[in-house]
Amino acid sequence: MILRSSFPDVVVPDVSLPELLFGALGGHARRTALVDGVTGRSLSYGELAAGVDRVAAGLAARGVGRGDVVGILSPNTPDYAVVFHGVLRAGATATTINALYTAEEIATQLADSGARLLFAASPLLDRATAAAGAAGVSEIVVIADGADGADGADGGAADAGDAAAGHLSLADLLDTDAPAPDVRLDPARDVAVLPYSSGTTGHAKGVLLTHRNLVANIVQCQSVIQLTERSRVLAVLPFFHIYGMQVTMNHALHNRATVVTLPRFDLAEFLRVIAEHRTDQVYVAPPVVVALAKHPAVDDHDLSALGTLFSGAAPLDAQLAAAVRARLGCRVRQGYGMTELSPVSHAIPGDRDDIPPGTVGLLLPNMTARIVDPDTGADVGPGVPGELLLRGPNVMAGYLNDREATGATLDGEGFLRTGDVAVVDGQGCFRIVDRVKELIKYKGYQVPPAELEALLLTHPGVADAAVVGVLDAGEEVPKAFVVRQPAAADLTGEEVMAFVAARVAPHKKVRLVEFVDRIPRSASGKILRRELRAAEGAAPAR
Repeated sequence: MILRSSFPDVVVPDVSLPELLFGALGGHARRTALVDGVTGRSLSYGELAAGVDRVAAGLAARGVGRGDVVGILSPNTPDYAVVFHGVLRAGATATTINALYTAEEIATQLADSGARLLFAASPLLDRATAAAGAAGVSEIVVIADGADGADGADGGAADAGDAAAGHLSLADLLDTDAPAPDVRLDPARDVAVLPYSSGTTGHAKGVLLTHRNLVANIVQCQSVIQLTERSRVLAVLPFFHIYGMQVTMNHALHNRATVVTLPRFDLAEFLRVIAEHRTDQVYVAPPVVVALAKHPAVDDHDLSALGTLFSGAAPLDAQLAAAVRARLGCRVRQGYGMTELSPVSHAIPGDRDDIPPGTVGLLLPNMTARIVDPDTGADVGPGVPGELLLRGPNVMAGYLNDREATGATLDGEGFLRTGDVAVVDGQGCFRIVDRVKELIKYKGYQVPPAELEALLLTHPGVADAAVVGVLDAGEEVPKAFVVRQPAAADLTGEEVMAFVAARVAPHKKVRLVEFVDRIPRSASGKILRRELRAAEGAAPAR
């Protein structure tokens, strides 16, 4: 059975992403587009658009254009938006690289993507230089750290460290009077960004997202994420990840909101920026929701401007959402997506308080879905869990140079196999149960780790948690890795197991507990279960 969005279809403009965002600034040119939450430096929409054009002109002068791939290695700053959109404005493709990657990991992505040039933030230059050398990338453009005094898109000089490194600086690239190149793109075919994702299985692969994919998802999100030119959006989710790139940066810029950037998550800085910059729209992952619900430092900051807290990357428990809502007085919304979906497919609309908490909300406009039995591929009905398949204009074009993975993920009818297990109710609200390959089989029963993780986060003594299936006496059982709250150093494994047992069916009980200092997570907040399984073997805490 094909499930259709309850929203009417929206018109997807036949334009490139830079055209959508900067083609008609109108009276918004003087409005503030981006603010560096650390230094306070800002860019207006007019300055941003001019910087984008100058980066495009500078790249064109160096022979970079349509069909070329350019790497970007940087934490969140206003200059990231200038560089990112300048690359696209030049007709090239941006491959965005995790700023925490090692030199070897950076080199792997540069080589696989065929990158011709690399933009790198000055604090990351050592890794960038080593990676570029290993991957055969001959040119690096340095994005000077704003704290070092560089003016970036405003055309100032790079810091002395950049000059000594012998690389071209972003400021040098921007120092041009040449017009932006006249590039004719086919939005449906030309690839705008090439982020890397492990997808449903296997190693990281380049995800081919066209201009139309990105433009479509921005206009699709208009129905569920309500922003205005008065909105102030906190961007702590990294721009190199599709969630931060599209939802916190591009969607906000499309609505002429102000984006306040943070280079990394630090609770004290996070709270300070919300209070000082009066950010009203904040996008996070569930561990940050836990901190907002439980950490005493929250009470030391004025967070009254916060209107909507939007959680993604992992399921958010309804009780935890209610606790944050009660403490902060803000709306708490949840959504669902993946890199291959550009990235959003579901969300709870900001103006819909009737959507059940704990769900990821409604299917976006222009999308259809199926929920199928993972083993047979047959459709299942409402209330029955199955693998979620999705189709729409935001679905990727495929994986770079990987026909096998593309064929395994996209079926002949254009549906993308998400690898996630979902349930839909009679009102069209979806709930993500878990990953197909991460379901734990205990005595023949399916145990979804994400459900147990969401429950564990509601325990007052738990700061973070992950659940994986491990073998115990030859049988797979659920094991919880738990990070204690600072004030709960005496929390025991027995207490954790009893807490879960009192709230779930017998087959879902946590059977083993191990206390750890941290849960390994991706930049977007997803649990890296493979790392936990690799480290598995230590005696569980009892």
